[in-house]
Amino acid sequence: MARVMMAVILAGGMGSRLRPLTVTVPKPLLPLGEVSILEVVLRQICRAGVSRVVIALGHMAHLVEACIGTGARWGLRVEYRREEEPLGTAGALRLLHDPEEDFLVMNGDLLTTLDYAAFFRLHQERGAWATIAVSRREVKIDYGVIESDPDGGLRHYIEKPVIPHDVSMGINVLSRRALSFIPPVGKFDMPDLMQALVAAGKPVLCHPTDCYWQDIGRLEDYERASADFVADPSRFLPSE
Repeated sequence: MARVMMAVILAGGMGSRLRPLTVTVPKPLLPLGEVSILEVVLRQICRAGVSRVVIALGHMAHLVEACIGTGARWGLRVEYRREEEPLGTAGALRLLHDPEEDFLVMNGDLLTTLDYAAFFRLHQERGAWATIAVSRREVKIDYGVIESDPDGGLRHYIEKPVIPHDVSMGINVLSRRALSFIPPVGKFDMPDLMQALVAAGKPVLCHPTDCYWQDIGRLEDYERASADFVADPSRFLPSE
């Protein structure tokens, strides 16, 4: 059975939308109950079989390194790569040394119950060059939406529609082969890499899931994730 051996955690952002909380604390170290967001992520991926973690850092990197250390307390070997300038969510992967054949790449500012091992196994079974974890979201439009023809005639009138769409969870599995599509310089984000792979005819898989997932990019997101975690920590960190 395939096991996730290596994970890359992207934790170099400024967290500007979470100010003032992130003025003195980097976003991945914000607490969920009594543990940080990053600690929750580390403990979860350890349970999935990860032994090696590379954390890409930028803003207040020294604080993350001081708090997380070697990762030995969770049975992990944690390495750090510092971005001297913003490289983007895919550009940061230029800093990797000797990556595994397949590895997990994820943002360090999310809370989820995703089964990482099953997600990784799917990627390998399908022979994908990249696999994206996908969550369904709905956007409610608070107006009557009008669709008209070129002559101004009414085609459709939909009162306050709810529009479903799939979004990236910020969690991916990459093949080492995909790294060759990252240009050697400049900022390069994960959507850029996925589109480059598709344009080259390489298989990129989308994995829809109905698991819990909360991005932590805004204050209201953080408050929601904190409340959900405090209400039932065992939902996210079962007894180890």
